Amino acid sequence: MPKRILQGRVTSDKNEQTVTVLVERRFKHPLLHKTVRSSKKYRAHDANNQFKIGDIVRIVECAPISKTKRWTVLTDDTASA
Repeated sequence: MPKRILQGRVTSDKNEQTVTVLVERRFKHPLLHKTVRSSKKYRAHDANNQFKIGDIVRIVECAPISKTKRWTVLTDDTASA
């Protein structure tokens, strides 16, 4: 089964090997037909501590790494592998 890949913005990099990524999705409201923005934060594993606040990153789901981390940051070299 394919793994989900999401794109978002790093909002926190204070923890060691962890970044908090804000993923925003837009959809049309079923009744009002207005574009609605919904957002959710994910904690992702960043092994090399290379991403900083404001970076646009792609995250991919993985096996649980800790209590809150179920995502890994997808870097350019892992995307091509």
